[in-house]
Amino acid sequence: MKLRSSPPSPFGRKVKIAAKLLGLYDQITVENGDTKDPQDALRQQNPLGKIPILILQDGDCIYDSRVILDHLNELAQGSLIPKDSTERRKAQTLQALADGLMDASILIVYETRMRPDNERSPSWIDYQSEKITRGLDHLEHQCANPQSGPELNLETGVHVGHIALACALGYRDLRFGTDWRTTYPNLATWLAAFEAKVPAFAQTKFDPDA
Repeated sequence: MKLRSSPPSPFGRKVKIAAKLLGLYDQITVENGDTKDPQDALRQQNPLGKIPILILQDGDCIYDSRVILDHLNELAQGSLIPKDSTERRKAQTLQALADGLMDASILIVYETRMRPDNERSPSWIDYQSEKITRGLDHLEHQCANPQSGPELNLETGVHVGHIALACALGYRDLRFGTDWRTTYPNLATWLAAFEAKVPAFAQTKFDPDA
């Protein structure tokens, strides 16, 4: 299998962590994709021109990261997606929230990096920032009140929601600094516990200075 991604992509990182946890990483070749290059084949592999894309051995291409994680979990007969319907719903809802945090963060990065100063929209940046604040507030509350957010419990096993949340927080560190850790200390503690439990998190960290 071939994974089209880019080193800083939090969505690509999700797939890499899942593949490592499922024992499938050695079966995957990672190939960088440039979403800004119209000549890059990823626009044929995914008409949206987005990463990550997993190209299967028969040539079929699957996307986005949630679909890829579902496929890898099924392929490995893993437990990253709970079998119990209630637990599966909670894990996938957490994944959707974390993916939304990543989407909003990436849109802010695009707005500030890819537009000239005079073309940037402060109201658009504020709109995305408000999504992130609401999401992190909600998750901090769940961390502080475990009974209201049992889906964050790592003791019963790591699932897709945990992986997505860790990648969302890791992306905050990468692109926006670590100030969020002061505002959300319980989330910071949760992320430290995830990193201790899942070595693949550190193994997939992107170092812009390397």
